[in-house]
Amino acid sequence: MKKAVLIPDSFKGTLSSTEICSIMKERIHTYYPGCEVVSIPVADGGEGSVDAFLTAVGGEKITLTVENPY
Repeated sequence: MKKAVLIPDSFKGTLSSTEICSIMKERIHTYYPGCEVVSIPVADGGEGSVDAFLTAVGGEKITLTVENPY
């Protein structure tokens, strides 16, 4: 196998799509050491969407405490 493209969604409540990509990549390299692995974490708009977006575009998550939505 020369190339594998990984595009998993998260496993709700257990693993993020980024964690799944990491595990899959490790296992692929166990059996196909020379294989190029392209990881594209995705989300369906629910849990993990922000993390998948930040991974795709190279962003940073900043957490702030605010008093109201305005």
